[in-house]
Amino acid sequence: MLDELISFLTALRTSQTIAYKRANETVSAPMCATRFSAGSDLRSNEDLIVPPHDRALVHTGLYLKIPDRFFLDIRPRSGLALKHGITVLNTPATIDADYRGEIMVLLFNTSDVPFTIHRGDRIAQALLMRRYDITWKPVQTLDETGRGVQGFGSSGLS
Repeated sequence: MLDELISFLTALRTSQTIAYKRANETVSAPMCATRFSAGSDLRSNEDLIVPPHDRALVHTGLYLKIPDRFFLDIRPRSGLALKHGITVLNTPATIDADYRGEIMVLLFNTSDVPFTIHRGDRIAQALLMRRYDITWKPVQTLDETGRGVQGFGSSGLS
């Protein structure tokens, strides 16, 4: 019970520490580009080419200990998307707190030309997100709304 309370209070802090292990000395710690950046840049730990209209699993050489009640979202870098058509295929990718394997990023090349990645290149960004415990409650009916059951594109917003 005390461990759960400590974990809960730790999760309330505005600053979190993530322990990391590097596969080798050339691996960089994830870092925010500016003081106001939401995500920390992840870098490639290998040289490779992402073929046109194909995907590649890119090794970062990082192993993390994400705090309890948190997870990492791995998202594309906007500059790579705009300039080269490179995105994270399963975006946002989710890294759970109990995962201890190497962080890898599944990149997809939407362009017609091969994309070269060099060791140390920034390939994605990681955002630390809070996880909430969810209790799923079965009910017979849900309250009515103006939108109701109207789905994709039904809100009228482009």
